[in-house]
Amino acid sequence: MSRLLLIVAALGVGACPALAGVGDDYSTVDKADYIIGCMAANGQTRQALEHCACSIDTIAEILPYKEYEEAETILRMNKIAGQSSEVFRNTGMFRDIVANMRRAQAEAEIKCFP
Repeated sequence: MSRLLLIVAALGVGACPALAGVGDDYSTVDKADYIIGCMAANGQTRQALEHCACSIDTIAEILPYKEYEEAETILRMNKIAGQSSEVFRNTGMFRDIVANMRRAQAEAEIKCFP
């Protein structure tokens, strides 16, 4: 796992030209967090790292960071049980924000996971 963290950290400091200039408003932490989660779901391999880095780059090209952050927040709030999070599940505007992120993720899936 520490090797994985070193690789992901290197991605954030410019070791990977694929990340340079793409989604510059996405923080290194957000990119690394996405890549780590993606690799957990797709395997801890070099190929998974490349596919996952491509995926976050593609999402960043499609979705401004502000919208990505909003969608991530809504999705986290949806996981909370009870009435306090009901507004995040039943508000059309929030569903639209999440749907935009899902579309960006679907495009990244097609582009990056052949």
